[in-house]
Amino acid sequence: MADFETSDDDYYGDDSLDGLDQEEDDLLWTPQRTPSSASKVITRASLLAAQREDLKRVTEMLTLKEHHARTLLIHHRWDVERLLAVLVEKGRDRLFTEAGIPILDAAHQASARSTSSIMCNICMEDISPNDVTTMDCGHCFCNDCWTEHFIIKIKEGESRRVRCMAHKCNAICDEAIIRNLVSVKDPEVAERFERFLLESYIEDNGKVKWCPSVPHCGNAIRIDGDSYCEVECTCGLQFCFRCSSEAHSPCSCLMWELWIKKCKDESETVNWLTVHTKPCPKCHKPVEKNGGCNLVTCLCGQYFCWLCGGATGRDHTWTGIAGHSCGRYKSDHNKVAERAKRDLNRYMHYHNRYKAHMDSMKRENKLRETVQATIATSESKDDGFRDYSWVTNGLNRLFRSRRVLSYSYPFAFYMFGDDLFKDDMTEEERQLKQNLFEDQQQQLEVTVERLSKFIEEKFDKLPEDKVKEIRMHIINLTVLVDTCCKNMYECIENDLLGLLQSTTHSIAPYTSKGIERASELSVCPDSDQILNSSKANDDDAHDPSWVSSAPGTDSEPRSEGQVSCASLDDNGCSSRKRAREETLGSLLFDLNLPAEVA
Repeated sequence: MADFETSDDDYYGDDSLDGLDQEEDDLLWTPQRTPSSASKVITRASLLAAQREDLKRVTEMLTLKEHHARTLLIHHRWDVERLLAVLVEKGRDRLFTEAGIPILDAAHQASARSTSSIMCNICMEDISPNDVTTMDCGHCFCNDCWTEHFIIKIKEGESRRVRCMAHKCNAICDEAIIRNLVSVKDPEVAERFERFLLESYIEDNGKVKWCPSVPHCGNAIRIDGDSYCEVECTCGLQFCFRCSSEAHSPCSCLMWELWIKKCKDESETVNWLTVHTKPCPKCHKPVEKNGGCNLVTCLCGQYFCWLCGGATGRDHTWTGIAGHSCGRYKSDHNKVAERAKRDLNRYMHYHNRYKAHMDSMKRENKLRETVQATIATSESKDDGFRDYSWVTNGLNRLFRSRRVLSYSYPFAFYMFGDDLFKDDMTEEERQLKQNLFEDQQQQLEVTVERLSKFIEEKFDKLPEDKVKEIRMHIINLTVLVDTCCKNMYECIENDLLGLLQSTTHSIAPYTSKGIERASELSVCPDSDQILNSSKANDDDAHDPSWVSSAPGTDSEPRSEGQVSCASLDDNGCSSRKRAREETLGSLLFDLNLPAEVA
């Protein structure tokens, strides 16, 4: 730490502010992002519009019906660019076949209805042509069999890709036919089918994820760039888009997952107890040996053999225990114990510093109200200062850099340990890289602590010349902290993770302005008209009334903490845990009905 101790003159000179005004403007902390943000918030109101945007694009380019466009998009996880790439590479017919879209054969369908009666190959009954349905693939069955098939598939969670029930037919059934047939027999299941279709835009989309806030805010986030990024929802929650955990850069997702598990399970402590203690055969509590004799006594009074852990009597000699023999015993117990102790000490070193900076960040978060009150008091004075943005900029920079510094310790724990990269570096390379990283880390730590010290100053009670001096300190340190963070990330990306041959550990990039706040996706005012016109071109059997009666619908829940945006009520409850509130006869979708429960 002493290697980086510097005087105040090292940070600024007499005219240091002259060249920093522009840099200060560049580093202004702007959590509110403009509409040109790379990430968008999808609310219940904009979910339908977001889906229509991609559906309209595909239907116009490929001249498709809406349900065929939806089938293509679901198959390609709503990635329009990937869909177009497959179209160019494999051709239209191959694209349709792989997604389950058959080549339409109108003549075959017409001939099927020309007969007086048709035998259903499922129930083996002769059925009137008016009571049978032919799918685009040409397979024809009675409406009752189709309905039962659809209901079963919806309840099994296959609503988004209900296949034809003919043997070895992979064609996806028309959603309009499914809607009409199921709604007659089971309106509740039909409503769930609608929820599945609508929220497939989020559940099956690789570039859209639910905000993991608890209680849930009802929003989803859509990104346009790399999935290795950290975003901020309009509810204020910042999270890693890749794994939906809290923002954890510079740790990779796997590093953070392992670190959280280690902290939660206290695995190192358990490991130490396993090596240094033996369970009592009577009370099963861990017992540590404090002498050389292998006959150990538990506090409960039970005698047992330390070598094998078996219960014994108390009579023993220097060579053995009366009535007990467990054979010859040879072990490298001392080496195992030393390694366990060394691993525990290493873990505690990184954990203590991680926790110390996390605690500092929590305390510094409480400074916001204090700083705002101090600014208000200072502005009421006629002291020549009217702009105190340098204080808020420094405070926000402190929050960001403190978090980076805190998470750098779990990164170092796994980067230079044996858990992940043991075979990727020699011991000499590991030591060189560790020294390089720790130099960057230590310099950042010193600068962050200095910035924290000056921000905590009660400048409203200080004379004007002292306030100017503090202002110079904070502005300079704000720039310096940002530079240190950039240098650390460059070290990680170029000198550490970037040089590993077989690594899958990517991290979210560092941005001077902090984690990007997603902007709300604009809702097209005539989205209902777009929907109705699209459905009119799809099939006469489509019923567009569900759109006006249910602007937001539910879907099948997913893993990793994802919960439904449109399936949330005003209280933000998850579709996994909410109780049903609406009756079966309601015209609106039951947004509280879990999708997987009939």
